[in-house]
Amino acid sequence: MGARSSTVVNAAYTVHIMTLPNGGTVKEFERSDGVVFGIAWQGPSRPDLRQLLGSRFQVLQSDISVHDGRRLRAPLTDERSDFVLHSAGHSGAFVGSAYLPQTAPAGFSTSDLH
Repeated sequence: MGARSSTVVNAAYTVHIMTLPNGGTVKEFERSDGVVFGIAWQGPSRPDLRQLLGSRFQVLQSDISVHDGRRLRAPLTDERSDFVLHSAGHSGAFVGSAYLPQTAPAGFSTSDLH
């Protein structure tokens, strides 16, 4: 991504903060055993979700397709028991987050994603 990074450690998990060349940020939430359970982003454009979501990207693509194959242009929301994503914004101002509820550590709150 060509980003600068910093790290914030708390008792339940570590947050890796990447500042992108365009001024946006991506936060990666990692448990002490190295499992990444959440991400959050903000910036002038939506980051490469294929890169950020890995194998979950295909799930998202399937969930947001409408029956005739077109994509929805509304804010992205995908809420499953094992994967939750919210993304919204417009050109110049995008925000979003995704996390895996079943792998989030004790002490994590979805408000931490913002």
